Amino acid sequence: MQVTKLNDKELIVSYLDDNNDKAFEELLKRHKDKIYTSIYLFVKNKAKAEDIFQDVFIKIIDTLRKGKYNHEGKFVQWAMRISYNMCVDHFRKSKRRPTVSPTDDFDIFDILHTSEPSAETQIIQSQTHQKIRSLVDQLPDEQREVVILRHYADMSFKEISQLTQVSINTALGRMRYALINLRKLVEERQVSLR
Repeated sequence: MQVTKLNDKELIVSYLDDNNDKAFEELLKRHKDKIYTSIYLFVKNKAKAEDIFQDVFIKIIDTLRKGKYNHEGKFVQWAMRISYNMCVDHFRKSKRRPTVSPTDDFDIFDILHTSEPSAETQIIQSQTHQKIRSLVDQLPDEQREVVILRHYADMSFKEISQLTQVSINTALGRMRYALINLRKLVEERQVSLR
């Protein structure tokens, strides 16, 4: 059986019913970049992000083995909710909030794959991404959180509302105000995003 052809639900069933470790490896390989990236964007520390990432998958394995996972939702959404909750726990312990800014060892835009642009286009994109990250860092915490979850973790507003325990309208409102604030910041600082 080729595990790469199975959907997430089939991989989980194969892992649990057949003790197929290859099925779980495929599940991990399929979603690790998205989950790790969202964790890193919250904690801003490579070592801490790796620790939380490992804890997330330990919790996923434990939950699957205990039979407490239901297949009603999508696996990746469920895994993202676990990673978000673990990040929130981390911040409760450390009493600080996430920011979006690059470090020497990690930059979210290094992971995002696009077709190979020219060197000039790459330089312009890099400068634009840096400017956007700098502006996103200046947003209020709730607005920054929605921007990270929507644009970097690729979550729907329904998923964001469930994860942050606010209504969909509140999540939409936070995104709306984030965009308004970003526009104001661009105008005030006369930032060129080209």
